[in-house]
Amino acid sequence: MTQEDTVTEVPGTQPEAPPRRFRRDRRHKTLGGVCAGLGRHCDMDPVIFRIGLTVLAVTGGVGLIFYGFAWLFVAYDDEDENEFRKLLTGRVDGPGLAAIVTALVGCGVFLSMLNNGGALTFAVVLALLLAGAGYWSQQRRDADPDPVAAQAVADAPPEAQAPPVAGAPSWWRDPIVKDGTHIGGTGYFWGPSDMAEAPGARAAGPGAGPAVRRSAAPARPRGIGGLTFLGALVAGTIGTAATWDDRTLSHSLQTGLACALVVFGLGIAVSAFRGRTGAGSIVLAVLTAGLLTASAALPSNISTQWMRTDWTPTSVADVHERYEVGSGVGTLDLSGVKLPAGKTLPVHVEVGAGKATIVVPKDARVELHAETGVGDIQLPGDTSNDVDVRPGIDEKTTLEPPPGTKASGTFEVHVEVGIGQVEVSRAA
Repeated sequence: MTQEDTVTEVPGTQPEAPPRRFRRDRRHKTLGGVCAGLGRHCDMDPVIFRIGLTVLAVTGGVGLIFYGFAWLFVAYDDEDENEFRKLLTGRVDGPGLAAIVTALVGCGVFLSMLNNGGALTFAVVLALLLAGAGYWSQQRRDADPDPVAAQAVADAPPEAQAPPVAGAPSWWRDPIVKDGTHIGGTGYFWGPSDMAEAPGARAAGPGAGPAVRRSAAPARPRGIGGLTFLGALVAGTIGTAATWDDRTLSHSLQTGLACALVVFGLGIAVSAFRGRTGAGSIVLAVLTAGLLTASAALPSNISTQWMRTDWTPTSVADVHERYEVGSGVGTLDLSGVKLPAGKTLPVHVEVGAGKATIVVPKDARVELHAETGVGDIQLPGDTSNDVDVRPGIDEKTTLEPPPGTKASGTFEVHVEVGIGQVEVSRAA
């Protein structure tokens, strides 16, 4: 029995085609080839993904986050290594750095939009629509495969591969530019340096043939790290100064840091095609993203101007329901207000950053609710003058009039301080 007799074929069956994997498209790429790869993978026009991801990038940063991570972890269709694996092996080049900064910029924009529920809802709905359209298009294509193409793929002989070349460089010394040249810098951020001479450059000994002449090292691209840092500094200063007078401190810092982060991202993206940026630009971009996250966590009512404000109402009609100070010292003196017995008067004092001082009448009963994000609370009767700074203080207490004093009405005082101190005292 021959080998051909042992092979049994079932009539009418076609060999299963291997599952398609999502890969970036190098030939039709605009930036990193992510949208072109999505279009080919889902059998859709890449322009749909380009427009959708652009809208997602503007409305909540989700588009930049997805594009950056896809650029980093998805390889080209003609390569086996993605940009993240190249970074792990020490090959730091422009596309890998641009992918990291794109994701960082997206994270910064996303964090700055956390308080905007409408924009985030729109981004989620649009992302679900894009994912659903891509999934539907892919399922429609897979449901009706082309039998002629499948049979052609099954009958195609295996692709011929060249035999390994003796003395070929290892994966560690493999340069970024795959042209067989290994003289000069290899593009590695760390690891062994390249050989000083090409293989065979040194003569084997006396009587050997002429030594192979060493080729000149390629010219290194011009560094643009300094220009990128200068542009980010100028953009951050302009963005902060433009919003300093009419916006809160948190919003002003977010605007300046976001402008600086965008410049860092553009600089590293440009370095993927022209020029070169160093590791310092990456470190500065990461620090800027961290500062942007911290500025988004600041209380939203802290102003950029430090003020000292005194409120001294003299009657019940003069007392407002709410008193506010962005940054500074706010003093509410209620000692001149004669509140009749049995009457309750609510008062709300809010300070973003600084100190809130409340002076209540000697004969008044006070129901106090004091809150501080980070700070200290001092009440009448506290003998210690030390400031005990603690995070997240929420204290409710009732201050009764001193013994022997006829009680009048009740003040319901609610004090909120983002960063600073709350001080409540009685009039002499």
